[in-house]
Amino acid sequence: MRNISDVIEHHLKKFLSDSNDGKIEIRRNDLADHFQCAPSQINYVITTRFSLARGYIVESKRGGGGYIRISRLDLSAQQRLQQAIEQLFQAQVSQMWAENLIDGFVDCELLTVREGRMMTAALKRDTLMVPLPFRDELRARLLRAMLHSLLRGDDR
Repeated sequence: MRNISDVIEHHLKKFLSDSNDGKIEIRRNDLADHFQCAPSQINYVITTRFSLARGYIVESKRGGGGYIRISRLDLSAQQRLQQAIEQLFQAQVSQMWAENLIDGFVDCELLTVREGRMMTAALKRDTLMVPLPFRDELRARLLRAMLHSLLRGDDR
């Protein structure tokens, strides 16, 4: 059985795929009522599963007439890879950021599920058993190398 976060994510992705323009607007409290969960659960799903690293833009307006707008980025796989590599020129990458990026590439079928699992396993803190901040620096370097390899394609 899937957990509530998976169900909410699936529900929102279904709405996105059914929309004509790749955008949806939701009200956090209405969605929480629908799933009989706390509004913070909706925030958690949106924050962790609909990030820029996964290929989404999230906008929100607070208040009585507030909304959350989720838009799917319409970028080619090549553009997404190049964008991710540019972001990786920062010195450090957290495990969560790396996992979100990899999950986004699996979602858009740039990586297979198996490739994504292998990359995630290689970048976990249990695998990279060095102290912070060196671990996050090493993770960034490894992820950058993996993405460069993907950019080269299958012919090399």
